Amino acid sequence: MAYVIPAPSIPALPVAGSADLFPVRRVYCVGRNYAAHAREMGGDPTREPPFFFMKPADALQPVVEGETAEHSYPPKTGNYHYEIEMVVALARGGKDIPVGQALDHVFGYAVGLDMTRRDLQDEAKQLRRPWELGKAADYSGPVGPIHPVSQVGHPAGGSISLSVDSATKQKADLSDMIWSVAEQIAYLSQYFELAPGDVIFSGTPDGVGAVTQGQTMVGAIERLGEIRLRVV
Repeated sequence: MAYVIPAPSIPALPVAGSADLFPVRRVYCVGRNYAAHAREMGGDPTREPPFFFMKPADALQPVVEGETAEHSYPPKTGNYHYEIEMVVALARGGKDIPVGQALDHVFGYAVGLDMTRRDLQDEAKQLRRPWELGKAADYSGPVGPIHPVSQVGHPAGGSISLSVDSATKQKADLSDMIWSVAEQIAYLSQYFELAPGDVIFSGTPDGVGAVTQGQTMVGAIERLGEIRLRVV
């Protein structure tokens, strides 16, 4: 039996210190997971149940550490925002995963950006429509090399920051998350059967804002390095 059209390639991310690749199945993103960001977006920073949205796996843009990648400004927006996030890559899946066992499912962690057509997202919110036009643009998920747990452990604290043209725009600590990585995995597994290859964008601090063509973004997380992207 043959496919009737050419089969699409499997999206994959680089693994730090290796020539191997991490194949991506699904991309989950948690919203408003830092209290200050929840407030700047008009939300309540209390521990209400987390909410998630998704990006297509092929919306991820692999970024090589030490190089400046070109990041395309997407069409149909005049307000394109950066959101620095720690990305979690799963090596194991399952349903109803207990919080105490959730981190056993993690392969590693990376620096990522949840790039957002904010004007389209805001319009969708007002019209009570899905967020895909705002959140799922092509290449809207730049991600650096995945650092295996065997090398970096499970970062529960440490600086997370983003600068634009050398000016710091976002700066916080991973410990400021409202919902921990383990809690996010456990919660998601109640609604989906998670699987190897799934990745989770674990939320962004406050300070999100717009970029324009020609500007350079640098996202950094302590122990996970940094990624550099020039908007073209």
